Amino acid sequence: MATYKPVVVQAFPKLGERITQDTVYWRGYKTPVQIKEFGAVNKIDFSPVPPYNYAVTASSRIHIYGHYSQEPIKTFSRFKDAAYCATYRDDGNLLVAGSEEGSIRLFDVSGKAPLRQFDGHTKAVHVVGFLSDKYRIFSGGDDYSSSLWDIPSATEIVSYGEHTDYVRCGCASKVNADVFVTGSYDHTVKLFDARTKSSVLTIEHGQPVESVLLFPSGGLLVSAGGRYVKVWDVLKGGQLLVSLKNHHKTVTCLCLNSSGQRLLSGSLDRHVKIYSTTSYKVVHSFNYATSILSLALSPEDETIVVGMTNGVLNVKHRKPEERKEKSQKRRQPAYRTYVKGRTYMPKQEDFCVSKPVKRVLRKYDKLLKSFQSSKALDAVLEPPIRLYTPEVTVAVMQELHRRGTLRSALAGRDEKQINLLLTFVARRVIEPRFTPVLVTVADMITDIYQPVVGQSAIVDRQFLRLQEAIGKEIDYQEELLEVLGMMDTLFATFTKKRATYLEENKSNGLTETIEMNINN
Repeated sequence: MATYKPVVVQAFPKLGERITQDTVYWRGYKTPVQIKEFGAVNKIDFSPVPPYNYAVTASSRIHIYGHYSQEPIKTFSRFKDAAYCATYRDDGNLLVAGSEEGSIRLFDVSGKAPLRQFDGHTKAVHVVGFLSDKYRIFSGGDDYSSSLWDIPSATEIVSYGEHTDYVRCGCASKVNADVFVTGSYDHTVKLFDARTKSSVLTIEHGQPVESVLLFPSGGLLVSAGGRYVKVWDVLKGGQLLVSLKNHHKTVTCLCLNSSGQRLLSGSLDRHVKIYSTTSYKVVHSFNYATSILSLALSPEDETIVVGMTNGVLNVKHRKPEERKEKSQKRRQPAYRTYVKGRTYMPKQEDFCVSKPVKRVLRKYDKLLKSFQSSKALDAVLEPPIRLYTPEVTVAVMQELHRRGTLRSALAGRDEKQINLLLTFVARRVIEPRFTPVLVTVADMITDIYQPVVGQSAIVDRQFLRLQEAIGKEIDYQEELLEVLGMMDTLFATFTKKRATYLEENKSNGLTETIEMNINN
């Protein structure tokens, strides 16, 4: 009896993503750490000074986490209702936060009780931050106003009421200590100068603005709202430079890396997109479990922290670089031993001893070897194989068809098994690499189970899905043939008929002969 030959699974080329330097760099983070907060995380802010702790605002609390700690090292909970937008000062000593009741609180990082409380807003304050002179605070609230506060005297310096809807985001210029920006749900971004009584620049974003960001140079402004991320030139009066539409849901947060060469955006579509600030093309992206509300990158790009709507904090740390010197010293003797004798050439009198390789058969091969066709088909319809390696399932079906046992393997199945088969066929029959085999399988299933159509709503639904998938594919093929016909017609009109060299010689010779006869 001949030995059993395992099923040959045809290998198809995989279209892998292009590996770039950005792909290698952004993949160099460890498996994320998940930290559960008390509510949706609306703000994450890193301290600008070592050891780069970060403040997380969620529900009515502000938690401060260490670089690698999974438990808060400090908590500020002196809020009656929700807290918003806890932000560090440039020296890392003070922390300011807004609240639902409309007050602004200033905390010392080393203390617990608020140092100052600023009252003036009549509704929730969602935006707070320090100006670059470190002695003034700007704020924006749901009362449509933006205010400027003096820290030493705890008084309001100036208030602007130019927005016509909620003010939900803002940032301060690092170049000019008097300039700050606010974004509102009235679709506008306004740039204010503390030395004037009104805004100096108004930009129309087009959608409710969720986040704004100024580049370190102060010349470029980024606004996010709706599905768009837009970059504006402030020095040219708010000229639109580029509009990015890479998300398919609302963009909620923006962030720059330490060098300012990469822009990060988080969205409710559960993705973080990373753009190059020179070409504004997406160079990498991260996927998360739920919608993203906040995003922050540590000053040295060592940690990415993402806050989500379900209250989960996702923290990724960069992998430490391996020391090459030590690894080379350890590997040198082992490498010499490994390569020793590899260049030896066998002589004529040498005898080569080979160890027989034991072939291990997979589960479906064992079942096929024992002629259990139905069980072999069941084995390749299990989720790990059916979902991730469908080519194995199709290869076994093709082998069963070659043996002539495919019909018997498909017959005699219950409602659940028929549903599983039809789901697989309807999903994969439109793939060109599987179409020849799965069309045959679909024909057999239809012939076998046609008498029982109408007895099960689940099976009937799957048959309709299969019919719909095949109908759509036929329509696509017809459209493609029409396009090919149009292209052939166009190409035919572009080509000109040219007489060949032989035809030209013949015509010339015939003309010369006629002319000679007339002369004679």
